[in-house]
Formats: sequence, structure tokens, C-alpha cells
Amino acid sequence: MDLSKTDVLPTRSKARLSNSNLLFLIAAVIFIVMYVFAVISFPGSFMQFQTFVDFFNLNAPLIIMTLGLCIVMIGGGIDISVGSVCGLVTMACAVLLESHIGNVWGAILLALGIGIAFGLLQGYLIAYLEIQPFIITLAGLFLANGLLTMLHKDPINVTRPDFVALRDFDIVIPFLGTKNRLGVFIPCEIKPGVIVVVVLIVLLAALMKWSRFGRNVYAVGGNSQSAMMLGINVKRTIFFSYVLCGLTAGIAGFVFIMTTGAGNIGNAAGFEMKAIASAIIGGTLLNGGVGNLLGAPIGTLTLLIINELIRAAGVQSNFQAIISGLLLYLFIVLQSVVMSLRDRKKISLALPPWVKLPWFRNKEQSV
Repeated sequence: MDLSKTDVLPTRSKARLSNSNLLFLIAAVIFIVMYVFAVISFPGSFMQFQTFVDFFNLNAPLIIMTLGLCIVMIGGGIDISVGSVCGLVTMACAVLLESHIGNVWGAILLALGIGIAFGLLQGYLIAYLEIQPFIITLAGLFLANGLLTMLHKDPINVTRPDFVALRDFDIVIPFLGTKNRLGVFIPCEIKPGVIVVVVLIVLLAALMKWSRFGRNVYAVGGNSQSAMMLGINVKRTIFFSYVLCGLTAGIAGFVFIMTTGAGNIGNAAGFEMKAIASAIIGGTLLNGGVGNLLGAPIGTLTLLIINELIRAAGVQSNFQAIISGLLLYLFIVLQSVVMSLRDRKKISLALPPWVKLPWFRNKEQSV
């Protein structure tokens, strides 16, 4: 029985960082280094606090999508349909809101319903019929894209007054503002999507850390056979992980249209690849059992900062994807090296005795 790479084993007498928290700390350090480098290299762009907030304002849907995908990846699965489901939700909400019977609450329910429906369908086929996740979610990607093109082929700008009021709503923080080139003070503005991101991070991180379901996901991702021997309902755990992923994709779709104010056939195109890359950079292993949901926003922001640095440096657009791909290779290799060295006990990072935060300690957990 091998659960060595999961976070569900009893601890030794000496407090020691779990694999998930070790990779999360590495991701956090890399993010801080990248952002400090960006501030030093391009102070005019990255020094302003609003620039940092805008990473959340403009990319809240991607962060939400990455949160759900992290749960599936920790459980040893994968979902490449999340970007297409997000795009389908965005267009469906736009069509509903522009109809005579639609309203904001109806659009929210529609978004949640579409996301949950895809999660239920794919989760059942993967968990109970034991079909490969990549094949099922690839089919889900094609299905969502097909439904998207059937709904509407042209962009839809939503002009419904209650939705426009929600889209234009801002939370103003005056003491964190900056001055523009004319010397006019502009207060910091936070979009509602950022609030949704914060709420989901807190809820899902707590779910994965302290609930039986979260511990079961780690155990199943580490070794499903061993988890089954421990009495864990493996199929049900996998099923609900995909339902959660579908739910977050639906939420991301509504936040996306709330951010852009329009439905477009190209909405969320390629988001699934960005979400997978963000999850990996944030410290989630592709083979399951290791990951920290707090790494989802860290990985997303790191990827975005890398892209912005490449753009600010004047690199041609056709080279941006190449550089991003090479950096992703680097992160994957770094993770593999760290985990390999730790398995050989060449890295034994222990916490100092004065650290008593339960989040960074391995605690004995029953599964």
C-alpha cells in the first residue's frame, strides 16, 4: 500500500511540510520573485496597485476554472472541457439576458445548471463506467463547442439594464489609488468577480483541507487501490470531484460575461490549457495526490505575469507561446526534481518549532 505522496498519512514526531505545501511554497516564492522582477524591470506598469488588482479583475474566470480543475487533478483525473463549458455558459447567458423572459437570476441559475449538467454526465461516465477522463472530457469539449455554435454565431452585447448595472458595479478603495500622468488621483476599483474568487478560494480550500471529501480526494489521487482498501468510496469521490469542476466552470462562465459584458463564440477559447498550466505552476501534480488549492491563484497570476513580461519586453506574439511553453517545461521539471529528491530523503524540509499554523503542519487525519 503506497500513499507516500498523499497528505493523509500520520505524521512523525517532527513537524514536516507535506508535499502539497512544499510545492505551494515553491510556487509562491517563484511568483514573488517574478513580480519583483517585473516591478524592477517595468516600474511604470507594475508598480501601480491597480495593475495588480486588474490581474484579478480581468482574469477571475480563469482563476475560478483553475480551482475546480485542481480538485480533479488532485484526485488523479483531468478535465479538458472546462474552457468550452465556460464559453457555452457565457453565450447561453447572453442569449437569455437579451431575450424578453431573461433576468440576472435566471442567467445565474442557467450557468450553474449547465456546469453541473456537464459535471454530472462526465463524472458518471468516468467514475462509474471507468472510461478514461481524457476521452470523456474531450467529448465534452466537442459537445460544448457544438452547442455553442448552435446557440448564436455572432457576438451578443448584453444591454439589459439590471445586468449592465451589475457589470459596471465597482468596489472603490480610495486609499489604495494611484495618480495618473496628469496627477489626478484615481481610486482602486475591484470588480464583483474578485469577490466571487475570494469566496470560492476560502470555501474550496477549507473543503479540501478539513472535510472527509477533501481527504478522500487526496487518498484516491495518491493510490486508488489503497484508498479502496481503507474503505473510501473511490467512485463516489471521483464523481463529486467532476461535479465540483463542472460547477466552477459554470460559475466562471457567468463571471466571464459579467466581466466582458458580451457573449462571443470565441469566449474562453483555450482556457482549459491555461487552467491546466496554472494548476501545474501552482504546485498540483498531474499524476494526482499532491496539490494545494491556494496554489491555483498563485499559478494563474504567475502565468499571467510571465505573459505580461514577455509582451512588455517587446517579444513578437508568435514567440510568446514558445517562451510560455518552455517555462512550463521548466516548472514541470522543477517539480519532478524536488519530488524525486524528497523521495530519496535528500530534501527534508521541517518547520521550525515556533510555527504552529495548522495549515502548514501535517496532522494525523483519519480517512
